[in-house]
Amino acid sequence: MPLTLKLTVVAVALLLGACRSDPIHYHTLSPAQPTGQSRAGVDIQIEQVSVPPQVDRTQMVIRQGNTGLAILETEWWGASLSDELHSSLDEQLSNPGAPKSSLRVDVQRFDSIPGRYARMDVQWRLRNLGGDARPLTCRSSLQTPAGASIDELVTAHQQNVRQFVDLVEQAAARKACP
Repeated sequence: MPLTLKLTVVAVALLLGACRSDPIHYHTLSPAQPTGQSRAGVDIQIEQVSVPPQVDRTQMVIRQGNTGLAILETEWWGASLSDELHSSLDEQLSNPGAPKSSLRVDVQRFDSIPGRYARMDVQWRLRNLGGDARPLTCRSSLQTPAGASIDELVTAHQQNVRQFVDLVEQAAARKACP
């Protein structure tokens, strides 16, 4: 093989190797083991979910230091964060055939700090669709320790969502904020 052909083959191989990108990993807020129907005796329909615009994207966003944010280009949610949260809540609070309530969720803070914690501050409104009671407006702050890996961070967020579901179910049963 002539020298120029060898150099061309080596150059092409190096260029193709440089174009390689890391695989994208997808994550979800829905638990691997569904909890089954809502235990509140109410079918809680998700009316609306909003999250801060800084984190409402498909790529995961983590805090760096006191003031920084990093968008992780290879760690993605299965959908936008607001859609992920909506789906997870819908799966865990659905109880077809039971009396209906609606839930509006406004996540005011959604922090992801690998090696430290996952945090979610939520203001929420639960309304009985029978119309016989005033809506409940509640506020919850949830924080779970997280390991250094992204999988451990996602698991901590899943635990926060599960704790939030428990609080909503308590409010539906007691007709008062927990």
